[in-house]
Formats: sequence, structure tokens, C-alpha cells
Amino acid sequence: QVQLVESGGGSVQPGGSLRLSCAASGFSLNYYHIAWFRQAPGKEREGVSCIKNSGGMTYYTGSVKGRFTISRDNAKNTVYLQMNSLKAEDTAVYYCATRAAGPWQECSVRAPDYNYWGQGTQVTVSS
Repeated sequence: QVQLVESGGGSVQPGGSLRLSCAASGFSLNYYHIAWFRQAPGKEREGVSCIKNSGGMTYYTGSVKGRFTISRDNAKNTVYLQMNSLKAEDTAVYYCATRAAGPWQECSVRAPDYNYWGQGTQVTVSS
């Protein structure tokens, strides 16, 4: 059974940092792309970042570029999202999602491309 479990969310002041984890079970991440999405209250779900199964390609949406870093540890079957210089507008529920992909396929931050999702973890940035 494919399962993704996010952790690491919490409350932090503006300028602070958090590291989110997305632990996979029931399958090997070696063959799967992973993406992070977020959804703030009253807003559409937004793609934040993605990483290819090989780890050779990453993508960041403009608002987080330079502040967030996605990485993966296939040996631990876990993907991370390091979030630095957090802003109030980063407040949202963060979700990881995955899909099987060939090595020639680029990752994306389009929600319909992903068929397995975690339950989400809340990130609140507030003074």
C-alpha cells in the first residue's frame, strides 16, 4: 500500500526555518517523482517544488526560489523540504505527492500529475 506521511510542520516567526519530511512506505522512491504542494485557507492548492526520481532535476515556484530547498534520501525513502527565511505568506497546509515516472520525464508541480498524496502538515508563520 502506497503511503506518504508528512511531518515537521509547526509555528515559526517570520525569518525562521522549518524542515518538512515526507516519508514513503509501500514502495521505493527510486522510481517516483516527488512534489510539494501547499494550500492556504481560501486559496487554491499551489505547487511549490518537485524533484525527479534520480534527484537530478529540481523545480521551485518563483515565490520560494532561493529560500526553499528540496532534497531526497532514497535510502531512507524520504524527501525533505528545507524552508528558510519564512514569510507570513508561506502559511499553509503542506502536502507531498508522488507519481511513478521514467528517468526521461521531468517532474512537475501540476496536481493532476500526481496520484498519491500525504495527509498534509500545517506550517504557520506569524509574529
